[in-house]
Amino acid sequence: MSYEAIESKFIATPEKGEVSSILIHPDGAKWLLVLGHGSGTTMRHSTLQTIAERLADIGIATFRYQFPYMERGGGGREAQAVALATVRSAVAAAHEAADDVSILVGGHSYSGRMSSLTAAEAPIEHVRGLVFFAFPLHPSGREGTERAEHLDDVTVPMLFLSGTRDKLAVLDLLEPVCENLGDTATLHLLDTADHGFKVLKRRKTEEDVFVEMARVLSEWIETLD
Repeated sequence: MSYEAIESKFIATPEKGEVSSILIHPDGAKWLLVLGHGSGTTMRHSTLQTIAERLADIGIATFRYQFPYMERGGGGREAQAVALATVRSAVAAAHEAADDVSILVGGHSYSGRMSSLTAAEAPIEHVRGLVFFAFPLHPSGREGTERAEHLDDVTVPMLFLSGTRDKLAVLDLLEPVCENLGDTATLHLLDTADHGFKVLKRRKTEEDVFVEMARVLSEWIETLD
């Protein structure tokens, strides 16, 4: 099923200027996810598009956006402060575009971590929860939990959607991190999925992994009302 995609731009930061966004707002949507891209991809990447479409299938709106470095065509990422400011600007732009919905923020890999760092710095206005599509707990082959230390300062609920083969979030480390966060964190494991949500034929369920993520997110939302 295809959905109307409304493209626009907003100011990421005064210094970096405008970045692009795509809004998909199915009729009757009560929730909207501000959805960022991975470190080396854009908002038009097939992973983000598929997430947005599967969420639209179940009535959840999305607002995809670019970080400034990808708006310029890639290359080195800006300072972390620019990324965090961009997350806040994206949420503000999403709220302005669809002020009749409750807002979540997150994204795939890099943008999910930037969203949590933003929320840990100070609560993000209008945001009810954070959604991590493959939270990058550590670089591949360099296992550790330093990237999770700020999560203790996040004050809204967090949903972790993580593959059991994700080399950037080994389960022996991710599961204790989520457990230590208590009721604030919900971890859902995606059988055989890797960091990009590719799955193996021996997967225990026939449910499509993107359909599964949309379903779990929808069920988690019900706990926020």
